[in-house]
Amino acid sequence: MGGVDKGLQLLQSRPLIAWVLERLGPQVDEILVSANQNLERYRSFGHPVLPDEVGGFAGPLAGLERGLALARNELVVAAPCDSPFLPAMLVARLHQGLSQNEAELAVARTGEQPHPVFCLCKRSLHADLRDYLAGGGRKIDAWYARLRVIEVPFDDMPEAFSNINTREELQVHAEQAGGAREIGTEPGSR
Repeated sequence: MGGVDKGLQLLQSRPLIAWVLERLGPQVDEILVSANQNLERYRSFGHPVLPDEVGGFAGPLAGLERGLALARNELVVAAPCDSPFLPAMLVARLHQGLSQNEAELAVARTGEQPHPVFCLCKRSLHADLRDYLAGGGRKIDAWYARLRVIEVPFDDMPEAFSNINTREELQVHAEQAGGAREIGTEPGSR
């Protein structure tokens, strides 16, 4: 999206992060937001904001590492800020897959497509992830390959995992969400 902060892009007059928080909130006891810019704006949503501790751009694993380090619960769910229609039963279904398969991490999948940033994992994985990142690892798939992972099917709702990467996709999602209204950048989000 041209270097803008995706979580603060507006979909029907609301930042994408607000959509995700609204969907995820009823499913969890605690929300921690991973962000590396516009920290005060993200704090205004009422949840702790965790900047990465890993130097350089380490990607989504760096955010997951912070969540695993600071979460109060034994299980931690991760979801991206650019998927505003995530399933209302994401956590329940991932938890079922995790517990029924004695896995360490559960990942959402639609058809043959895994969605690795939609995951539920055990907080006990923190040390392994910290070491992986400290050793220069950055690829989600490579870290997951070291673990007992179960892919949990969500074939009944593939649209819930669509993410927004362009202004055009933002427009399409606005129309799907009930008509195109104000779409754009929230003030101060560049």
